[in-house]
Amino acid sequence: MPLESNAEIASLLKGAKTIAMVGASDRPDRASFGVMRFLQSKGYRVIPVNPQLAGQTLHGETVVATLAEIGEPIDIVDIFRNSAAAGPVIDEAIAVGAKAVWTQLGVFNDDAVSRAEAAGLQAVVNHCPKIEIPRLGL
Repeated sequence: MPLESNAEIASLLKGAKTIAMVGASDRPDRASFGVMRFLQSKGYRVIPVNPQLAGQTLHGETVVATLAEIGEPIDIVDIFRNSAAAGPVIDEAIAVGAKAVWTQLGVFNDDAVSRAEAAGLQAVVNHCPKIEIPRLGL
């Protein structure tokens, strides 16, 4: 089951240092743009993942095309993609050994989340860390 309780979500966020943001955008009107900046302001290292922007710099970090290009441990894969596209991203998160996957508000892919949990990853579904961090007092 995805993490639901305040304590579970808070524990995941407290233990995380590196977040890969799949679907990071260089457009200020996109939610991922502001969420990335917010997470950085809270001390997280956020690595932007977007094949269309690979090689560019976003909020001081070099954008990579895939999770596999990160080459260091990933605590949370924050997914800013639609529900169907979240499945392959979750499979990639499993393949690179991420500790957790996090789907944003309105993003549901039960089959992929089940695969992640079966592989030992934690999962948060239909939440936004920019909302959860202040709500939980983190």
